[in-house]
This record gives sequence, C-alpha cells and structure tokens, in this order.
Amino acid sequence: GVLCLPDSLNLHKDQQRSNKPGEVQMFSQSELRTIEQSLLATRVGSIAELSDLVSRAMHHLQPLNAKQHGNGTPMHQKQGSFYWEPEALYTLCYFMHCPQMEWENPNVEPSKVTLQTERPFIVLPPLMEWIRVAVAHAGHRRSFSVDSDDVRQAARLLLPGVDCEPRQLKIDDCFCASRKLDAVATEAKFKQDLGFRMLNCGRTDLVKQAISLLGPDGINSMSEQGMTPLMYACVRGDEAMVQMLLDAGADLNAEVVSTAHKYPSVHPETRHWTALTFAVLHGHIPVVQLLLDAGAKVEGSLEHGEENYSETPLQLAAAAGNFELVSLLLERGADPMIGTMYRNGISMTPQGDMNSFSQAAAHGHRNVFRKLLAQPEKEKSDILSLEEILAEGTDLPDAAAAPLCASRNSKAKLKALKEAMYHSAEHGYVDVTIDIRSIGVPWTLHTWLESLRTSFQQHRRPLIQCLLKEFKSIQEEEYTEELITQGLPLMFEILKASKNEVISQQLSVIFTHCYGPYPIPKLVEIKRKQTSRL
Repeated sequence: GVLCLPDSLNLHKDQQRSNKPGEVQMFSQSELRTIEQSLLATRVGSIAELSDLVSRAMHHLQPLNAKQHGNGTPMHQKQGSFYWEPEALYTLCYFMHCPQMEWENPNVEPSKVTLQTERPFIVLPPLMEWIRVAVAHAGHRRSFSVDSDDVRQAARLLLPGVDCEPRQLKIDDCFCASRKLDAVATEAKFKQDLGFRMLNCGRTDLVKQAISLLGPDGINSMSEQGMTPLMYACVRGDEAMVQMLLDAGADLNAEVVSTAHKYPSVHPETRHWTALTFAVLHGHIPVVQLLLDAGAKVEGSLEHGEENYSETPLQLAAAAGNFELVSLLLERGADPMIGTMYRNGISMTPQGDMNSFSQAAAHGHRNVFRKLLAQPEKEKSDILSLEEILAEGTDLPDAAAAPLCASRNSKAKLKALKEAMYHSAEHGYVDVTIDIRSIGVPWTLHTWLESLRTSFQQHRRPLIQCLLKEFKSIQEEEYTEELITQGLPLMFEILKASKNEVISQQLSVIFTHCYGPYPIPKLVEIKRKQTSRL
C-alpha cells in the first residue's frame, strides 16, 4: 500500500475545517505538501536533514495536539511543546539513515568499503510514527524532552526483531527545563543537576562536594521527579552510598511529592513513596535491611490511623513474590491487611482495595500467600468503626467459615480473604483459591465458576471432582443469571468432554438440583426417516 497521513494529521482537511470565510490560510498548498512529505519520510541521508524534518514536523504537530487534547491530558503536556535532545536525534538517525541518499550529494565521496548497506526491514515506519511513539514515552515519564531512550523504546515497538533494555529510573537531564528559565535559575538548576549526577556515579568520596551543589535543601533536595538522592541510591541498590547519605543526614522517610507544579515530572504512581518503597520495589534486600535498621517506617508514608493512598512496601513485595522481603517486612511489623485507597473514589479493583493478601493471590505467589496467612493478627483498639458496628450482627452464610469469625479482626480478615479469593480465581490461580477455601472462606458463584473453568482448561480431573462436590456449599442467594448464562453451558461442556463416571454422576446431581423437584416431561423419541439406497 501507499503511505498516507491519518485523518487526525491530514493538513488539507484540518485547514478546511478550521478556516472561516475570509480568513487567511496558515499554509499554502506547496507548504502543505512539503510538511506531508516530511511526516511520511522513512529514510534520511544525514543528521542535518533529520533535524530539519523533525523540527518542521513538531512545529506542525504541536497545534494539532493542543486541539485534540481532552480532559484526560496530563497537565505537563498542556504547558508547552516537546524538545528533542541531540542524542535522541542521533539515535533516530541511526534507525532512519540511508547511505545511498548521502551519496547523491556530489560533495560527498562514497566509501570504498561498507559493512552494511541496508537493514533487513521489509516495512519502515514513517517519521510521524517515530515521533508519535517517542513523544508518548516521553509524556509517560512526565518529561518535556525526548531523549535517546525514548527513541530506542519506539524502535522496539516499530521495528521487527529490535529490542532494548527497560528504561532505568534515573535523574533526567535539565537541558529542556533550563530553556524556560533566566540565567540565575538556570545556573542553580545545572548545579543541582551536577550534584545529583555526582551522587549517582557511586563515588562516596564526592558526597560533601555534591551536597554543596544541591541547593538550600542540601542532602534532601528533590529532582524534577520529586525524588531525593537517597531514593535514587535505593533504586540502584548502592548500599555504600545509602549508608553515606544516611550518615550525612538524609531524611529516611521523605516522600515523593504529590504536586506537579514545582516538580512537573513526578509520576502519579510514585506519589508518597519513600526510599524504603523504592528499595523494596527493586528487590534490594541489603538496602531494605539497612533502612529498617536506621529507623525507616515499615509502612512507608502511611501514618497510624490515616487512610493509605499509595502502595505499602509489603504490598509491592507480595505482588513481586519476593519471599525474603515479605518475611523481613512482616518481622518488622508490616500489616498485610492494609490496602490502597483512591482519592477520587474510582478504583480498578471493584472487589476491594488490593491489600497484600490480594496482591499475592492475584499474582499466584502461593508461598508468599501462606506466609502472610501465618502472620499473627494485630490487636485493634476497642473503638468500633461504623463499618464494624454494622457488620457486628451479620451472620455468615457458611458454617465452615465460623473459625474466622471469632473476633472483629477475624471479620476484617475474612473480608480480605474473600477479596483475595476473587482475584486468584480471576487470574486462574486455582491452587491459591483452593488454599483459601480450605481455611473456611465461603464460595461465591463467580469464584466457583472461574475455578471450575480453569480446572477444565488445564485438564485437572481430580480438581474438577473436588469443585463439583463443593457446589452444594454455595448458598442459593448466590444463584444469579451467571449460573444460567455461564455455569450451565460450562458444565454441559465438561459432561460432553468427560469420560469419567464420577464426574458424570456429580454433574447429574447438580443438574437435578438446578432443575428442582418438578416432574420431567416425557421426551418424544425422534424417529429418523430411512432413506433408500441404490
């Protein structure tokens, strides 16, 4: 096919829609054709040519993006345009460079020996795709500048067989931000950037010199990402640097800021994270041990009695399945019952708040889940919350869950385990679901059906027999339309595929129970007409 611009980038249509009668057009027809050719370019001959094409393309794309952004656009994208760093252009030129185009210049002599003239890509993406994907990566990390790693990530998506390492969390260049500041502010910004880089290099003998460059906040200065030098050291797992920063007075429990006005590159997912959170996220056990020994709060930014709006270190360790970290955090008093609240009331988890039990169950970490389950319960205060008062008189539908209801703590734990049971069933970890059921957590129709479907898909006959036997424990209040639309077709499919006598008998009992005590109407035998054969 022929490369063409999508409707959202079609210059002719956009100019026809935007121009009013009597209004002067922004671009002439020749200029429009030139810009379109720039956006559709797949090869370039030199870095100078590529720089000119990107400059023209970004000049055109920025007004279009401003028109198309809705309410969901991040604030940092509405404040200004993206800037391409020189390294990003050189990286893009590597993927788009064509030596033959350079040879068309009469002033350039072709090389006598070439190791590679063409790259084996059948379809080369146009410049507009490179820009779109690279800018999306830059926007994801809340940056105003496109760097070389953004281009490499774009190549990983656009070119077949090309791969690169995941982007590491590190201090960003301040070249882009410095373009909007005066001379004094730019000098301070570059000094702070140099201080962060001196600390990131791992040289412990440069700590004092780096602190003097960081600014008035010293060792606790924050980058545009809202992170302190201690947080970056924890990300790298540099135990010696962490100890040096602690000795220099670094704040153990400093949090990533939640505002984007002063720190525009703060990512929403890292807000309120502490140095301990970053160390746990990257699995650096010695650094975690060091921070806890120095007095870091085991629950991260969570204060006692307050609602939690960010993941705790134990939640992250449970989701990653790091048994050693989970054990260490539990020993230091981490609470597996703590979940994550959402300020706007919108949650991606309708069945609960994704505490550590749910994180381990949703990711299938059976050993971590059992470790969390074995943790002794913390005693709560005697003051009842409204939710606990309302739940105090409710009865459980299943008598098997009685051991979990001996106290108010057990009622909260039962709710957490029900949530974990839902997530394990949804993600297909039926062994974890059976473990939760074995301690007395009652079935819901949905979790039972999902577990049965997974067992059938995995051809686990003993588990299918066990689940079919458990059907009678589901309360009739749980029977919903899902049983008719999803459950019965699934069970008939199992009956059709199964050659096991026990499974057939169990299914017949369930069908009889679902049909009820009504008499079965007489079935009329369908007689086939016999055809004559020659």
